[in-house]
Amino acid sequence: MTIPASPGRLQNDFLTLVGSRIRDRRKLASQTVQELADRAGISRRLLTQIEHGQANPSLVTVTGIARALGVDFTDLLDEGPAESPVTVVGAAHHRLVWHSPGGSAAYLLVATSGQRTADLWHWRLAPGESYSGRPDPTGSQELFAVLSGTLTLVAEGADQRVHQGESARLLSDRAYAYRNDTDEAYRNDTDEVVTFVRVVALAPPSDRAVT
Repeated sequence: MTIPASPGRLQNDFLTLVGSRIRDRRKLASQTVQELADRAGISRRLLTQIEHGQANPSLVTVTGIARALGVDFTDLLDEGPAESPVTVVGAAHHRLVWHSPGGSAAYLLVATSGQRTADLWHWRLAPGESYSGRPDPTGSQELFAVLSGTLTLVAEGADQRVHQGESARLLSDRAYAYRNDTDEAYRNDTDEVVTFVRVVALAPPSDRAVT
């Protein structure tokens, strides 16, 4: 089936931070705005706006820019190497990355450091809302644990429902989407909101196909 465009948007403070990180990494790589835009498949004007925090790109677009720079999405948020064997991230530092007018939201909780391969997210999808993702590098997977409601995972045209208390694994190196199929009439019913934990496990660079 056809998945509608994700109705949400990226958080403003996230956009400002990511824009400056993209600009810094582009300059470090000695790439012009046009060169990076071409590699990411977007216009020069849009990339310029993103670098200055003046655009509201999709999470898919930001991911594409990161990959054009040779890094993963969460590398743009990297605060430096971990200095302790245990790093605790308080709730106040969980980063709201994506949200929608209907109440859906995606929080990045923590990510592995260095040459990272895994990110831990907490998601909330309101009734009738969805999120569509672009294919990750070959060999990548995502893991899910549904805390409340029923989450519908979509891959290769097939729907798979994951109920409260269940977990799932998704091969994310292809187009995919998440949905809350509850009717929008229940939008204000908190019992119909789907909440889930998501782990993004990108394939290590050595395992990725050369393109």
